[in-house]
Amino acid sequence: MQNTRLNTLFDRTTERFSSWVRNPWRRFSLVIISLLLGNFLGTTVSTVAGQKAELDVVAAAVLVVITESMSRVVYRSPPEKARSLLIEVPNALKIGFVYSLFVEAFKLGS
Repeated sequence: MQNTRLNTLFDRTTERFSSWVRNPWRRFSLVIISLLLGNFLGTTVSTVAGQKAELDVVAAAVLVVITESMSRVVYRSPPEKARSLLIEVPNALKIGFVYSLFVEAFKLGS
């Protein structure tokens, strides 16, 4: 590949980000932020889908497929191997999303 300005900028940016993420506390903070974002998204999706009440079944089917495919990707790798940040962050997002849907279901049940 040619060494253009855009290519150099992209390489330097990814290098800086990867060196920034090597710190365990920063990595942990990104995972916690994605967990909380998943919680927010779950509340938002359940509120919006419940308000419209037309595509509830389709939205639920799409969310189940996305959640299960993410679980398949994450938990297919051996547990001894350290997971990359590109796997941990979406997994934390998924966990927060599913947790939020359970909380919403308990709110509706009471």
